[in-house]
Amino acid sequence: MWTMGTDFMYQYAHTWFRQMDKLIHYVNMDGRVNALYSTPSIYTDAKYATNESWPIKTGDFFPYADRANAYWTGYFTSRPALKHYVRTMSGYYLAARQLEFFKGRTDSGPNTDSLADALAIAQHHDAVTGTEKQHVANDYAKRLAIGYTEAEQVVATSLAHLVESASYTGSVNPTTKFQQCPLLNISYCPASEVNFSEAKQLIVMVYNSLGWKRDDVIRIPIINEDVTVHDSEGREIESQLLPLDDAHMGLRNYYAKAYLGQTPTKTPNYWLAFTVSVPPLGFNTYTISLLGKGPGSTRSSVQTFQSREESTIEVGQGNVKLTFSTNQGKMTKYVNRRSLVEELVEQSYGFYNGYSGSDDKAPLIPQNAGAYIFRPNGTFLIKPGEKASLTVVRGPVIDEVHQHINAWIYQVTRIHKEKEHVEVEFIVGPLPTDDGIGKEVVTQLATTMATNKTFYTDSNGRDFIERIRDYRTDWDLKVHQPVAGNYYPINLGIYMQDNSTEFSVLVDRSIGGSSTVDGQIELMLHRRLLLDDSRGVAEALNETVCIDNVCSGLRIQGKFYFRIDPLGEGAKWRRTFGQEIYSPLLLAFSEQDGDNWKNSHVTTFSGVGSSYSLPNNVALITLQELDDGKVLLRLAHLYEIGEDRDLSVMANVELKQLFPRKKIGKLTEMNLSANQERTGMEKKRLNWKVEEGSSSEAKVARGGTVDPAKLVVELAPMEIRTFLVEFNQSFNHYSFDA
Repeated sequence: MWTMGTDFMYQYAHTWFRQMDKLIHYVNMDGRVNALYSTPSIYTDAKYATNESWPIKTGDFFPYADRANAYWTGYFTSRPALKHYVRTMSGYYLAARQLEFFKGRTDSGPNTDSLADALAIAQHHDAVTGTEKQHVANDYAKRLAIGYTEAEQVVATSLAHLVESASYTGSVNPTTKFQQCPLLNISYCPASEVNFSEAKQLIVMVYNSLGWKRDDVIRIPIINEDVTVHDSEGREIESQLLPLDDAHMGLRNYYAKAYLGQTPTKTPNYWLAFTVSVPPLGFNTYTISLLGKGPGSTRSSVQTFQSREESTIEVGQGNVKLTFSTNQGKMTKYVNRRSLVEELVEQSYGFYNGYSGSDDKAPLIPQNAGAYIFRPNGTFLIKPGEKASLTVVRGPVIDEVHQHINAWIYQVTRIHKEKEHVEVEFIVGPLPTDDGIGKEVVTQLATTMATNKTFYTDSNGRDFIERIRDYRTDWDLKVHQPVAGNYYPINLGIYMQDNSTEFSVLVDRSIGGSSTVDGQIELMLHRRLLLDDSRGVAEALNETVCIDNVCSGLRIQGKFYFRIDPLGEGAKWRRTFGQEIYSPLLLAFSEQDGDNWKNSHVTTFSGVGSSYSLPNNVALITLQELDDGKVLLRLAHLYEIGEDRDLSVMANVELKQLFPRKKIGKLTEMNLSANQERTGMEKKRLNWKVEEGSSSEAKVARGGTVDPAKLVVELAPMEIRTFLVEFNQSFNHYSFDA
């Protein structure tokens, strides 16, 4: 089988097919070969009919290069803002579909379909990859924004129905109004930036789309200093005020004006941080009000250390402690007192210059760095300036270390008291191009671990694949670019290990990364290039933002997270916290006059049975009511075989507990894409012969058939099962007692 050309061939499809018709005609006139327009299924059937034995391939084909100096590893990071937007909207869409199900889908009014369409289009191989022209990227983002606007109404209405459901009869529209903050990542949230009075309170509704109870810290910008936070039972909870730094205020003011056309009229003074506890597939309510009796929110202590000072600083109030060197201006040590892990860890920033193909001499084909191609021309370490400082912010909930790395990199290293990982927030850009050279910014986390050229990256957020520098198990590899030729896509995370510990890093969007040196992990955070790489984009990857016709390079605000565990214990954090990154808590805000919210609204809700939650190794990846009233359900096992000694086992999900207020009338198992029944699909499945000695010759475990009386779904490691659920009674909303 020969593939019929590339995507560009079909710009002139009539010419292409006319020539192909001639080729087929004259080949068949010869009679020795039968040429025809084929399909993948025709080709597969022909191969199956040969009755041969085949090897099993379990890896992938990364990284890909179409010639010696042209590794297609740059697009793993290209357009990181769009990549993050797609990731954020995917998590929001998951939560919005759940809430739409709990309320009940209606034939008229807003729904989640527009956001679904925008996300589907964004999965195109020249969309989320960042390999499109700028005006096309703008169109993808516009479609996502339009879809979000409609889904936002679904979320607000659904939450209003749920909080008023104790008195809701189905004939009266709910009156509670909820606002949301899609620009909270740039510290802009008008709903929380209100001046409190004795009579006015801010209600914060926190929704958890995961199938297990979640405890986490939320942060919202506020104006007032004298505030207090109460939970749904009216108990005051510990909260912390953190100052809003100049870097985040600059990001807020610039991008709020760029997005909204005007500078914000209010200026928040603090981040208010507090710990929330939210039930599975449910919400909890928190009230922020002016300080009355009680201690109120604690103001953070702030201490600044100059680089000329010879000292070390330790931060972290829980099990995890970090040590920073003031004169070096960087982290130097990581300690976990619970697991007794102690490791020297140094973080640094650097950049690669983008290569200009004009420097290539024959017989080399000129090759620029661009949207597709990562081709570095020198590595440059970014050292903190002489006047660089460390600002340490401490409080009862969070400790932070703020660093101005240089004029275009700002970083906050954050440790939550109750967590055992480190959160690193960065603002990178605008990348300078005054020298006429594009740049690709990376951060490195270096340890003393002996990793023997080996590290692991995820495959589409599911299984992790072993990577060995400059080596492939399937073929003899010759690497022409030692950095670009060892870069891989990172959707969930990357980790490395030695004989005693595992070092794991998780990311908030798809990026490129590697371990180019033993004991070190490298992440590419941003790219700005000035030349096209001749792969079809036909323009440089030079993203800018313009206000009043004055343009500057794009700034990227993002996060990554890391943790060090004893060998064999890192998977629990990677899998559990990875789901929390994919599905962040959804926040909605409402204002309340007086103090009667608890008496007039439902303050806490869970869509699953009381005291039930999904097993720790199972994720609910789809809960969606369809147009015909059926419900689409997907459940996924999060662990690989042998990945964790406790959780890489068969898991059970009790559907009666997952839908406690409904009676399941019919359950039909479907294939993954839900377009045919599993039983019918398996009847058509081809049973291929496997070569002897193949590494994956053993049968893969699968969960058993679901008993219609017990309604318990079994999931084997890495298994995803899809069902169509029909309930006995029609339903418009979830009703329950307050």
